[in-house]
Amino acid sequence: MNYKSFLLTLCSIFIASASFAQANILNAKSPEEIGLRTDAQKSLDNDKPLEYGYVDDRDLLFSKMVWEKVVLDERVNFPLYYPVDTNNIGSNRRSLYDVLIKAIKQGEIENIYDDSYFTTKRTLGDIQDALVLVDTTDMGYEQYNAEGVVDEQYINKQQISSYDVAEYWIKGLWYFDKRQSELKYRLLGIAPVAPDVNFLNDPNNKELIPLFWIFYPDARQVLHEAKAFNDNNSAVPFSFDHILNSRRFNGYIFKEENVFGDREVTEYIADNALMQLLESDRIKESIRNFELDMWSY
Repeated sequence: MNYKSFLLTLCSIFIASASFAQANILNAKSPEEIGLRTDAQKSLDNDKPLEYGYVDDRDLLFSKMVWEKVVLDERVNFPLYYPVDTNNIGSNRRSLYDVLIKAIKQGEIENIYDDSYFTTKRTLGDIQDALVLVDTTDMGYEQYNAEGVVDEQYINKQQISSYDVAEYWIKGLWYFDKRQSELKYRLLGIAPVAPDVNFLNDPNNKELIPLFWIFYPDARQVLHEAKAFNDNNSAVPFSFDHILNSRRFNGYIFKEENVFGDREVTEYIADNALMQLLESDRIKESIRNFELDMWSY
């Protein structure tokens, strides 16, 4: 009986593995058949993200809210950044920013916010000034003064793309669940961060700003359906929801919930990147040590 159960499990894993972006690639007789799935394969799909379990406030023995920067220059964070050029790649592969902005435009993510406290709702129209810059050249102004119209060739338009996104800021809660006696993490918010669109081509401008904030539970279904590249097995990609919830990225804490109005690390450690990084590690260790101290006698 155990042998039959093992075979059944193995077959289920094999069939489910074929249901991702490159489904049917080994059995396709033409390029058009790549990605097409049978009804049996579709029925085995997990079509919604794994639901969070209910956690009562009385079960929280300890909690700490932290804000982290996920820098996309780091190799471990590449699945969140690439691909940035989508002209020569299939429609099934997009960067995290492209997935988010497309879902916002199509209304799949209905709410976006101005800050990480989710107090002020914004619309896509509200944030256009942060995403798109339309400028007229000097020749365009001369033509407008002379003729009252401006040709398209004298209008420069540029917008933030996935290439320009340098970081993601994420907000999450570390908490100790006394019922399960386990330290856990719950992701609450995410924001793409890029240079100001007005200084996008200025090499001296290094200031980054969050474009908008998304309450993460609102985006889980979208991020579950979107897949990121799996470097170990391209036939079985990870969903963005899986990458973020399982913390398959590297980030460092730049702000924590504190009595000083949730001040950032840079506010009390200025102009010293090394000490700021050490402070981030200190905050992480203080969270880990709470769980370790629970088992000290």
